[in-house]
Amino acid sequence: MKIIGIDPGTGIMGFGVIEVIKDKIKLVDAGVITTPAHTPHDERLEDIFDSLTEIIKQTQPDQMSIEKLFFSQNITTAMTVAEARGVALLVGRKAKLPIAEYTPQQIKQTLTGYGKADKKQVQEMVRLQLGLSEVPKPDDCADALAAAITHSLMSRV
Repeated sequence: MKIIGIDPGTGIMGFGVIEVIKDKIKLVDAGVITTPAHTPHDERLEDIFDSLTEIIKQTQPDQMSIEKLFFSQNITTAMTVAEARGVALLVGRKAKLPIAEYTPQQIKQTLTGYGKADKKQVQEMVRLQLGLSEVPKPDDCADALAAAITHSLMSRV
């Protein structure tokens, strides 16, 4: 089974595709979709839609796992990220992928055993789970892989 994980963002959206065979998790592809800062917002959303559609077409995942949003401060940022997240959900839906959503706390708890783990702890667990020599960069890419790995582990329960 292949799972695409998504870390929502407008300027940078992380994605990570893993393949799960029995109890082994293998990295298929990972990276980020970036949109230029001063581009009109609707064009940025279109870029995200087109890029994510192409990534799904190329990697052929069976399921999508996406991080739920949690913002406590900047409402403007929260709204634009929520729109990008909506685009990702639409792309997944149009690709007929079952979609699982996890809070940051659920991802941290599943990967590290501690719901308040810091970013470095989560990234190190991503590295270990995938048998990589280094933590995937940038952070958005590692976070997307964390969402995909979380779904693979939660699906086994």
